Amino acid sequence: MTSGEQITKQYLIYLHVERGLSENTLEAYERDLLQLLVFLKRRKTDFITCEANDLFLFLLKLKENGKAPRSVARCHATLRGFFAFLLDEGRRSDNPSTYLVTPKLNQPLPKVLSEATMDKLLQAREESDLTHRDLAMLEVLYSSGLRVSELIGLRLSDISLDVGYVRCLGKGSKERIVPLGELAIRDVEHYLNGPRQRLCGKQKSDILFLNVHGRPLTRQGVVYILKKWGKNHNLEQTISPHMFRHSFATHLLDHGADLRSVQEMLGHADIATTQIYTHLTRKRLLDVFRKAHPRAD
Repeated sequence: MTSGEQITKQYLIYLHVERGLSENTLEAYERDLLQLLVFLKRRKTDFITCEANDLFLFLLKLKENGKAPRSVARCHATLRGFFAFLLDEGRRSDNPSTYLVTPKLNQPLPKVLSEATMDKLLQAREESDLTHRDLAMLEVLYSSGLRVSELIGLRLSDISLDVGYVRCLGKGSKERIVPLGELAIRDVEHYLNGPRQRLCGKQKSDILFLNVHGRPLTRQGVVYILKKWGKNHNLEQTISPHMFRHSFATHLLDHGADLRSVQEMLGHADIATTQIYTHLTRKRLLDVFRKAHPRAD
C-alpha cells in the first residue's frame, strides 16, 4: 500500500468514526481520492505536495471526460474535506482546495402536495385492516417527514404515543427524535388496537408496519401502496414517499417554522440541504402575489 493509499484509508476511518458516514458515501469518497491519486502521480506530485492548479485540472478532466455535474460537485466536496483533514493533522501547512470555485448545480425544486391535496389523501374511504394500516402510515410520513427507509425500519418501541414522538435511525446510523401530530397518534393507536394484531397473526414481529402476510413492509411495498392510494383518491399525479417528506418540510416553513428546527426533524447534516425548501416557499409566495396583487403584472 502506497503512502497516498494509507492516507486515504486513515481519512475514511476518520469519516466513519467521527462523522458516522454511510458505507455508500465512504465508497464514493474513496473512489474520488484514488482517482485523484492516480492523476497526481502522472503529474509527478502527491497529496502532500500538490497545488491548487493540480486540483483544478483534475476537476476539469473529470468534466471533460463526461462526469455528471453532480458527481463533479461531490468530488469537489471530497477534496475540500480531505485537504482540511490533512491541514488539521499537520500533514500540510495549507489547504489547496480553498482556491477552488464551488460548482453550482441547477437543483430542481422538490415536488410538494398542497395542504388541500394532503387533507383529501388522509381520508379513509373504507373500513379494513389494510386501510387503517395505510392511513396510519401516511399520517406518520406526513407528521414526521421520515424517509421511506426510516419508516419501514420503525419498531413498536420507536413510537411513544403517550408523549407523542417517533424515534428513527437515519443516514449514517444517526438517531433522531421527531414529534408526532395528534391525528397521526390517533391513527397509529387505531392501527395497533386490532388491525396490526390481525395482520401479524401467529407471526412474531416488532416492526410497526406489516404487510398482509405479517412480515415487514418493503420500500417497494410502500411505493405501491402510495400509488394505489393516490389513484383511489382520484389524484392525477403519482405520489411517492419523498413527496410526503417534501410536503412536511414545506408546510412547516409555510406556517412559520424556523429552518434549524426543520433541519433537525429531517435529519439533514447540512442546513444547505434544507434551504431548498425556502426557495420553494419563496416561489409559492411569488406565485400568490402575482395572482392576487392588482399591480403585479
